[in-house]
Amino acid sequence: MKNLYSLFKNFQSDKNMKRVIPRFFRKQNITFLLFLGLALYSHPIMAQDSSFSGLPDRWTLQDCFNYADKNNIQLQTLAKDVDINYQSLLQAKAARLPNLTASTSQNFTNSKNANPVIGGFQTESNFASNYGANSSMILYQGGYIKNNIQAQQLNIQSANLNVQEAQNNITIQITQAYLNILLVKENIVALQNVLQTSQAQYDNGKVLFDAGSIAKVELVQLEATLASDKYNLVIAQNQLRQNTLTLKQILELPSPYNLQVPDSVQIAIPTEATDLQTVQDSALRNRPEVKISEIALEQSDLQLKQYYAATRPTISAGASLASGYSDGQSIKYLNQLNNNFYQQIGVSMAIPIFNNRTNKTNIEKAKIEIDQSKLALKSTKLVLSEEVEQAYISVLNAKGQYDAAQVQFSANEENYRIANEQLKLGALNTVDFLVQKNLYVQAQQSLTQAKYNVILNHGIYEFYLGEPITL
Repeated sequence: MKNLYSLFKNFQSDKNMKRVIPRFFRKQNITFLLFLGLALYSHPIMAQDSSFSGLPDRWTLQDCFNYADKNNIQLQTLAKDVDINYQSLLQAKAARLPNLTASTSQNFTNSKNANPVIGGFQTESNFASNYGANSSMILYQGGYIKNNIQAQQLNIQSANLNVQEAQNNITIQITQAYLNILLVKENIVALQNVLQTSQAQYDNGKVLFDAGSIAKVELVQLEATLASDKYNLVIAQNQLRQNTLTLKQILELPSPYNLQVPDSVQIAIPTEATDLQTVQDSALRNRPEVKISEIALEQSDLQLKQYYAATRPTISAGASLASGYSDGQSIKYLNQLNNNFYQQIGVSMAIPIFNNRTNKTNIEKAKIEIDQSKLALKSTKLVLSEEVEQAYISVLNAKGQYDAAQVQFSANEENYRIANEQLKLGALNTVDFLVQKNLYVQAQQSLTQAKYNVILNHGIYEFYLGEPITL
């Protein structure tokens, strides 16, 4: 509050503001201004930071994973599918229990009837009540209830696997976006160093030009290089903003939020990858996409059993109770209920004989769907094996490129160092120096790109093995 008051006191004393704000508000209404300031401070636009409380100041990769698991809309929607399927399971289990229905009716009758004794018509009124309860229970339905319960249990498993598959996809997306940010940050640091060197070279060139040691064209070349390095730095900074926005979009963070990741992360370069066969076998056993296809095959088989159940008899047990009362009788209410008490219990059986080929058609279609599910499972396994193999090849390629980039960078770094010394001594012209500088910058960027390619591809490959992605 003290700081806010000081702010408005400065606002009041500002010479420009005195010409704009009426005297009444400048000297007579400080209270009003304080109230206005508090109102603005509490406005959602001014108080945005409070809505982001609990979020990290600097997001690690694990922070991103944790936030997505809790807040991603797609994951939340898929989790609701699990809840829906659980309710269907409860309903399927309840089919084994008897049902119970109670009923009651109240009737009032007012009519005119001919009186044969005295002649004419006589108005008669009558009030009647009826009460009843019915219950039934399926004793046998060809295994339909049992198979339906199993089918609903499989639906829950499949829904959970859908959540897991979506989590895997989001994990890869987050990792790619996060590493892209780190890549650009590292490039920015390198470009800042290059720009600093370019500035020093230009300043030194200007001194040499003033002394008549170099030609005007060489100074212009140094100036153009300085401008180009500034341009490249701006591009990299804009790319950082774009990459950060991409990660925000994947995490579904609100637009006003300023997402920050650490400026530098110490990442160990992977050296060896698990052999291909081991990863493929693990993926085929454990990946959710394979399990979903396997469950789909089981569901098709259960569907066939349910259609077969429709061709078998259905045996049910039932019971009913009923009674009633009428004020047209001289018997008391309770006595009438006792006299009119009705009860029934029995067993019934329904045998399907002919239903216009519906059952036979459903059975044949279910058999075809089983064949389709088998083909889908085979295709899923084949595609997954190919994906793992492609990931393995990407790891090998990335590692080879990184090793080559290291050698290339070391050579160009030394050449650039020598060229820089020769330029200071006047033993190398500007054109030749700039060639060495460009080769150095390109080699540095290639090495950085190769490093993050190794990290990303190795992480994705080991992820198929079931290993979490970490930095």
